Amino acid sequence: MDVLLLVQMFFAALSAVVLYTFIGFIPGTDETSVLMPVSLALILSGADPMIILTFFVASFITLNLTNLMPTALVGLPGGVLSAPMIDHAIYLKNEGKSSVVVKKMAAGALIGTMISIPVSFLLANLLIPFAEAIQPYASLLFVIGAVFLSLISKQKLLSLLSIIPLAILFQSLRHLYWSTGVVPEDANITTSFFLGITIGPLIVSLMQLLNKETRKTMLTDSYKKIIIPSDLDKEKRLNPFKILSKKELKAASFSALLSNIFFVLSPVGLILLFGETVSNKIKDPEEKATTTITTMSALSQSTYISGIIIPLVALGIPLSPTAIGPGSALFNAPPVYTVENNLFHILSTGEKAIAIVLGAAIASTLSYVIINKYAGKISTFVLEKIPHEAILGLFISFILLLSYMDAGLINIFGVLLIGITSGTLNKMGVNYGIQFMTLYAAPFIVQYLALI
Repeated sequence: MDVLLLVQMFFAALSAVVLYTFIGFIPGTDETSVLMPVSLALILSGADPMIILTFFVASFITLNLTNLMPTALVGLPGGVLSAPMIDHAIYLKNEGKSSVVVKKMAAGALIGTMISIPVSFLLANLLIPFAEAIQPYASLLFVIGAVFLSLISKQKLLSLLSIIPLAILFQSLRHLYWSTGVVPEDANITTSFFLGITIGPLIVSLMQLLNKETRKTMLTDSYKKIIIPSDLDKEKRLNPFKILSKKELKAASFSALLSNIFFVLSPVGLILLFGETVSNKIKDPEEKATTTITTMSALSQSTYISGIIIPLVALGIPLSPTAIGPGSALFNAPPVYTVENNLFHILSTGEKAIAIVLGAAIASTLSYVIINKYAGKISTFVLEKIPHEAILGLFISFILLLSYMDAGLINIFGVLLIGITSGTLNKMGVNYGIQFMTLYAAPFIVQYLALI
């Protein structure tokens, strides 16, 4: 590896930190919708695989940390992963502990990163001997994953019933494109369909604005009042081992360690499961809240790290919600990467380790310092100067462009159809993980149904 490549990797990580520091402070930015399009654009630009991996790792580590700040400071979820922390963060905010929340969230996320990277590599190396045996059953594993995620979701029956109709929708559009000659039969449209699922809830919300009766219920004559605490800079300590109590450190470390084993499960599900479990026996409300948010912050990093590292190093297929979601372009981004030729095949384990560790080290260090020193100022700037609608509009436009590149004008409407269907199901309780798993399992499901 030459020095020039290392320098480029460093600046790629730095760019990711700058970009996703500001994006992460915008409330309501879904992790998948802001990570996947940018990483895909970088891949399609022809960037070196190690630069791509470094950028992606730095991106999600920065985003997962900065996404916690709207939750801590203004009581709004920064992204999907921070939603489970809302109640505890608001309680501490009302108690005048906003500065404590910010530092404990940042420290928890740093602990989660430090533990998960070596553990994930260890687990990945243990799985490598079984990779060839697992890969032929990938489609079946996606089906099992969709069923399993349905069974652990709140809307179990609805989620289970949605799997086959969704699979038929995805595969029907593919066959439509093949039969009309829009795309060749050896091409498999996946990326734009995936993005259609991602923007589904937003598409449904926008479509509801076209209904006069629904639009009337959304009208307001006042602004939402947001107060950003002014005491964020009083505490100067940066050492995470001094910021966290022994109980918080133990809970965050144990949860981050254990969550790596369950990399195939939903990150949000694991955050809720471990986060609430470790604090169940704590009686003091403040201690319970700080322990929970510290643990959940660690899990927000550990679930993503293991979900990317283990499939990328050991399997070569996106066999986790994180890999299927935000990281899907690393495994399948035609014409640059395909299922048979992606970062798993192109990079050696050593090269992957260098890119991942470098991206994680730069992002964790810079983000941790930035959050501890400038969280209040950045939050004020973002909320005052960067319209949420402008960011969402930018990403929707980018998704429409990618849809057109995948299969022309007809695919824009195909993605719109997927967005409306998936978004409606999402609002009814069928989560992203189930829908993503179904997208990848669709060929197997439809082929099996046709044989019955």
